[in-house]
Amino acid sequence: MQEDFLHYIWKHKKFHQQDLKTSKGEHVVVISNGEHNFNAGPDFFNAQLKIGEQLWAGNVEIHIKSSDWFLHNHETDKAYDNVILHVVWEHDSEVFRNNNSIIPTLELKNYVASAALKSYKKLFNSNQNWINCENDFSTIDDFTIINWLERLYFERLERKSAEILSLLKASQNNWEAVLFKMLAKSFGLKVNGDAFLSLANSFDFSILRKSQSKLESLEALLFGQSGLLDVEVEEPYHKALQNEYYFLKQKFKLDNTLVMAPSFFRLRPNNFPTIRLSQLANVYFGHQNLFSKLIGATTVNEIHSLFMVETSEFWKTHYTFSKASKATKKNISKTFVNLLIVNTIIPLKFSYAKYKGQSLEDEILNLVEALPTEKNSIVNKFNSLKNVSKNAMQSQALIQLKTEYCIKNKCLQCAIGNKLLNH
Repeated sequence: MQEDFLHYIWKHKKFHQQDLKTSKGEHVVVISNGEHNFNAGPDFFNAQLKIGEQLWAGNVEIHIKSSDWFLHNHETDKAYDNVILHVVWEHDSEVFRNNNSIIPTLELKNYVASAALKSYKKLFNSNQNWINCENDFSTIDDFTIINWLERLYFERLERKSAEILSLLKASQNNWEAVLFKMLAKSFGLKVNGDAFLSLANSFDFSILRKSQSKLESLEALLFGQSGLLDVEVEEPYHKALQNEYYFLKQKFKLDNTLVMAPSFFRLRPNNFPTIRLSQLANVYFGHQNLFSKLIGATTVNEIHSLFMVETSEFWKTHYTFSKASKATKKNISKTFVNLLIVNTIIPLKFSYAKYKGQSLEDEILNLVEALPTEKNSIVNKFNSLKNVSKNAMQSQALIQLKTEYCIKNKCLQCAIGNKLLNH
């Protein structure tokens, strides 16, 4: 039995309300269950109840056992002095306010509908499944799933927005600098994301601005700070970057001691850090005020056009500094740009609109729904249960569902879990 289940029972009135009585035998009439509180303090605010002949307005606290009141030290917390009813599954102890007055207790176990209890046990006795509702997920109607996934997507954006606004504060409210840091992390993908972010954090964005008019300077800055120029290679291009980096290092007093070394291990050649850093340098060489351009872009095609760049000439015949390879164009693919849109550009648009006190929900939905669904183990598994992910908004929402609800057993706060319990 989880306390969340009792919250669900109380919130949705899934109990017999006729002839409710406290542990002392006083009749209870529920006029209003109150507002569910997900933060510190009593579980439900502003409830209205009639206990005996007295009408009460105040808060409701819920526990599995009455004695949990003392386990959580509520008897010494003034925030609980306005509790008018203690709702429990099992009453095993009287509880008191700070002034030693008894709080009426309602024991729920004799009033809960057997169907609700049966549905709860079925949902939470599925420990061997990938998710608790694995066997019943396919029975949920499309309307419930689609609406819940949209809510989950914006919940995911809110979480990412908190991270972005933290970066903004560290960047002294410079949105262009925030964009560079986020793009750097995204260009590093999963393997080198943290390394590329540490690279972006290792120098002030104004230094990149001052180097932006010369591609060799941009590449020297990125390759040098990442440590990729430390090894001696008999290659004129490498030597030229070393010389340029030495000049920049002296001029701007650059320090890369805290930069994580990028990895080549188990990466496809097109994702080597050398290739991705050259592409990132070319993006900034080709665009001044990239943040403003991206904020102004309202379609996927507009955003794609801003990232239609290749590596510099040397990397067309190399993947590393030391070994030549067959000549190939190494442009940024549309698939990669789609990842940038999902993981960087849309969260940035959302955060910027929030910062400005605006709403871009329709524009954001139009963008993300125009992108194909992502393919990963989470999305693939959900689609094997029911074909629910048809665009990137839904695939992002499914990741949020799995990581923030299913794994944490928060079925009672999930629209799908609620739907199954209501059945």
